[in-house]
Amino acid sequence: MTAKTNRLFFVDAMRAWAILMMLQGHFIDGLLEPAFRDLNNGAFRVWLYFRGITAPVFFTVSGFIFTYLLIRVPQKGMDNPRVSKGIRRGLQLVFIGYLLRSNLFGLLKGEIYPSFYFVDVLHCIGLSILALIGVYLLTINRKKHVFPLVLLGITVVLFLFEPLYKQWSFSFLPEFFANYFTKANGSVFTIIPWLGYATIGAFIAILFLRFKDFKYLYPAAIAISLGLGAVLCYALSPTFLAIYEWTGVELFNLLQINNYLFIRLGNVFVVFAVFILLRQFINNRTILNIGSSTLSIYVIHYMVLYGSLTGLGLYRFFHHSLSPSVAIPGAVLFMFVCTFLALKYSQYEEDIKSSIAWAWDTAKKQTLEVKDISVSLLKELLSRAGLVLKRLFRPAKG
Repeated sequence: MTAKTNRLFFVDAMRAWAILMMLQGHFIDGLLEPAFRDLNNGAFRVWLYFRGITAPVFFTVSGFIFTYLLIRVPQKGMDNPRVSKGIRRGLQLVFIGYLLRSNLFGLLKGEIYPSFYFVDVLHCIGLSILALIGVYLLTINRKKHVFPLVLLGITVVLFLFEPLYKQWSFSFLPEFFANYFTKANGSVFTIIPWLGYATIGAFIAILFLRFKDFKYLYPAAIAISLGLGAVLCYALSPTFLAIYEWTGVELFNLLQINNYLFIRLGNVFVVFAVFILLRQFINNRTILNIGSSTLSIYVIHYMVLYGSLTGLGLYRFFHHSLSPSVAIPGAVLFMFVCTFLALKYSQYEEDIKSSIAWAWDTAKKQTLEVKDISVSLLKELLSRAGLVLKRLFRPAKG
């Protein structure tokens, strides 16, 4: 594999496509008037189906990219620089997730709104990265096949038993932690089962890296992805039904009734196949820059649409009030604006960070200077006050 293909441009393009799909999906879902949400309308059904693909693709690609970068370096275990970077990144995503759900006006009043505790996509991706690091560290000194098999096993277990644990309330946990496992309190995403998409992405990354020198890597990847996609989308539900009729185990009946996790995974494999097939036509610099700026795009879109920090977003003023003739072009404009701002930020990111660091250092120096001056002034005042008191209360002579 050449240096050019080492970057795997098609993965960056997939991530760019997923973030753009997320932008328009959130805009339409949040602002389209309910009267136009007609499941009998073919266009709306197609939009709704593709919207459901976005998050699985995003989680899978996130797991793929992180693991690909993690295992391609020669260092192992804690000596691997990607481990410390990954821990910082995972914690950063969780922190940003909570920051985006905070409200400055509420904080100024000393109040934290319940939505602050809801778990969203950034929390889950951050925890997924930490989980991947944990699995990597636990299996790195074992045989090579252990790491990928554990990743694959996590996906299968989480997806197979989802009908059972999704009924649990996790009431034995404090609500803060329970929100990571149940949507009952308002969380949008939960670490289970969404970690399963990140671990399957990591599994795919290991395969790509191990077979990077295989002459027919891409044709084989396309064929296998399409085959797995077809099986997961069309053959697995009938298989679960057959197993249920044969064994009478209710779990398989529940799986075939609502087999959305495996079906979405099949969709992900098809998307992989499409982007691998088009890899020579999607290495445009702008597309790749969008794919590497997804965090900035997510943060900007959250602030503009949902009014993060201020509560003054489009969602507040146009919630479920737009017709398709306004919502569709509005979504296109929204995608353009958020992407443009994120790319501009990326262009000047180093300068912005340097300016922030300079301002922070200056503020710290000034604070220390004020502190030193204040301490000196206080000492002088106390000294003078002491002299005055001595004069007032000294014993009279004679």
